[in-house]
Amino acid sequence: MPKASEVKKNAAIEHNDKVYVVKDINKLTPSGRAGASLYRMRLYEVTTGAKADESFKADEMIKTADFVRQPVTFSYIDGDEYVFMNSEDYTPYNINKETIEEELLFIAEDTTGLQVMIVNGSAVGIELPPNVELVITETDPSIKGASASARTKPATLSTGLTVQVPEYISSGERIKISTSEHKFVSRADK
Repeated sequence: MPKASEVKKNAAIEHNDKVYVVKDINKLTPSGRAGASLYRMRLYEVTTGAKADESFKADEMIKTADFVRQPVTFSYIDGDEYVFMNSEDYTPYNINKETIEEELLFIAEDTTGLQVMIVNGSAVGIELPPNVELVITETDPSIKGASASARTKPATLSTGLTVQVPEYISSGERIKISTSEHKFVSRADK
């Protein structure tokens, strides 16, 4: 069993006899010397999708739930559900839009490296790769000779995500984005 400080985002944990997926973690450090760090976690129950906010001490032991990761690709949208296809045996997994709302900012039709998280036989979330490649749909025109400066400008990507990019990047270019930091990494390899 890991400590609360070792639990990562998108982990499946058991708490109060229910299975939850950790969607967000905030570390709270008290200002006093003797205080221990607290980890406030936003949890979503696997079966109902109910949201819960819980706080754990850094050294508190948390029981992880058994879950399986399967490689998938985005297939299509069916109403409020997104359908992902298993890359190995073509099993479809339907996931509600609200469950993966944050991850959808990084998922395009050609996104690779996605994994579905399965708990008790049902798909509960999508795990993103560290970096994804997306196309810039709108940004200010590139400035000639701007590569010498470190200034940035906003760029809207094909999924609707807006990130800061260097001034020399132009619309229509394919770039790599860090999924954990929501930041520009580099131009994509051609």
